[in-house]
Amino acid sequence: MTTVTTRPARPALDSARRLLPARADTPGWIRWLAVLAVLLTAGTALVIATGASSTRHGIDVIGHRTAPTVAATEDLYFALADMDAQLANVLLAGDDSALTKVRDTALAGMEQRRTQVDADLQQAMTIATNDDAAAQIRELLDLFGKYQGQAADTLQLAELDHGAAGKPSARTLDAYRAATGMVPDLMARAQKLADTNSGVLESAYNDSEHTTTVARVRIAALGILVLGTLLGLQILLRVTLRRRINPALVLTTVVAAALVIGGFSANSTAAQQLTTAKKDAFDSLLALRQARALSYDANADESRFLLDPERAAAYQDAFYGKSQRLAGVSAHTLDDYVPALDKALSTNSAGLETALSANSFLGKELRNITFSGERTAAQNTLTAYQTYQHDDRALRAQDRTDLRAAITLDTGPSNDHFAAYDQALVATIDINQRAFDSAVADSESALAGWNNWLPLGGAVLISVLVLVGVRPRLAEYR
Repeated sequence: MTTVTTRPARPALDSARRLLPARADTPGWIRWLAVLAVLLTAGTALVIATGASSTRHGIDVIGHRTAPTVAATEDLYFALADMDAQLANVLLAGDDSALTKVRDTALAGMEQRRTQVDADLQQAMTIATNDDAAAQIRELLDLFGKYQGQAADTLQLAELDHGAAGKPSARTLDAYRAATGMVPDLMARAQKLADTNSGVLESAYNDSEHTTTVARVRIAALGILVLGTLLGLQILLRVTLRRRINPALVLTTVVAAALVIGGFSANSTAAQQLTTAKKDAFDSLLALRQARALSYDANADESRFLLDPERAAAYQDAFYGKSQRLAGVSAHTLDDYVPALDKALSTNSAGLETALSANSFLGKELRNITFSGERTAAQNTLTAYQTYQHDDRALRAQDRTDLRAAITLDTGPSNDHFAAYDQALVATIDINQRAFDSAVADSESALAGWNNWLPLGGAVLISVLVLVGVRPRLAEYR
C-alpha cells in the first residue's frame, strides 16, 4: 500500500498568487508591474522625505539650539570666574596709589563680566532645551544675585577700611570669603547646565546618525526594487510586443535613478557634514571652551592665593589641579608641574598629540586637529600657556619674600601673558566654530528640497511617465 503525502495548505501564499496575472495574461502583467513601480516609487519618495526631515530636525537641535546653549553656559562659567578674580584684584590693589590703574581696571572688568553673566543667563534661558535646563538657569540667576550682593558689600567695606595692597581689613576679607565661597557652587551649577545640554546634543547626534544610516539602507533597497521593476517592465514589453525601446519608460528609469541617487547622496552628504560638525568641530569646541572657563578659574585662584594667606595652600592646590586638567603632564606637585610641562612640550615638539594627557582639555584638542590653521593655533596656545605658567612659578617664589612685587607681577606682566594665552585659545576656538557653522550650513544645504518637493515631484513625474509608457501598449490589446 502506497501512502500519499499531501502538502499542507498555504492560504497566504495562495492568496498572494491569485493577485498575480496568469502567465498568458500579458496586459495583466504590464498593469501589475506598472502599479508596482508607482507604489515602490511612492515608498522611496516617502523614505527620502522623512529621512531628510528627521536629519534636518537633528541638525536644528545640534546646530541652532543645543550647541549655542552649551557655548552660553561655558561662557557663563568663565565670566563668573573672571568676575571673582577681578574682585580679588581690587582688594590686592587696595589703596596703593601705584596700583590705582590696576584697581580701576579690575572694577571695570567686574562690571563687564557682570553684564556678560546676565546676558549669558538670559540667552541660556531663551534657548533652554528642556524644563530641567530652565530650572537650573533660574537657580543660577538666584544664586548669582546673592553673589552680586555679597561682592558689593565687599567693595563697600574695602572703600571704608582703606586696606593696604594685598592686606585688606579682617571684615573686608571675611566679606570676600563669603562672596568667593559662593563661586564653586555657581560654577558647579553652570557646568552641570553645560553637561546637561552636551548630553542632549550627544543624544541628538546619535539619533541623527542612526536615522541617516537606516534611511540610506532603505533608499538603496527600495531604489533597487524600483529600478528592477522598471527594467522588468521594459523587458516584458520588448519580449511580448517586439518593441526595441519605450522612450517614456527609459526616461522613467533615468528619473527614478536620479531620484534614488540624489536622495541617497543628499542623505550621505548631510550625515558626513553632521559628523564633521559634531566629531571634528564640536568635540574640540567643547574641550576648548571648558579649557577657557577653567583657565579663568585657575587665574582667579592665583589672585586668591596672594590675597588670603590663611587659605593660600588650598588655593595653590586648586591651581595645580586645574592646571593638570588643562594640560596634564607627569607631575605630582605644583613645584614639579612647570618643569614637567617644559619637558613634555620640548620632547614632543614634532608631535604634540602625545605631549599632554588625553584626559586634559588641551590634550583632547591636540588629538582632534582637523582644520586648516588649527595645528598652528593650538601650538600658539600651548606656547602662551607655558609662558603664563612660568609667571605663576615666579610670583609664588616672590610671595615668600615680597608680597608687593608678587602683586605687581600678578596684576601686570602675568595678566598680560594670561590675556595672550586667552587670545590664542580664542583663535583656536574660532577656527572650530567656523568649521562647525559651515558644516551645519552645508548639511542643511545638502538636504534642501529633499524633505518635501523634490521626492514628491519625482514620484509624480515617474507615475505620469509610467502611465504614458504603458497606456499605448495596453491599447493594443483592446
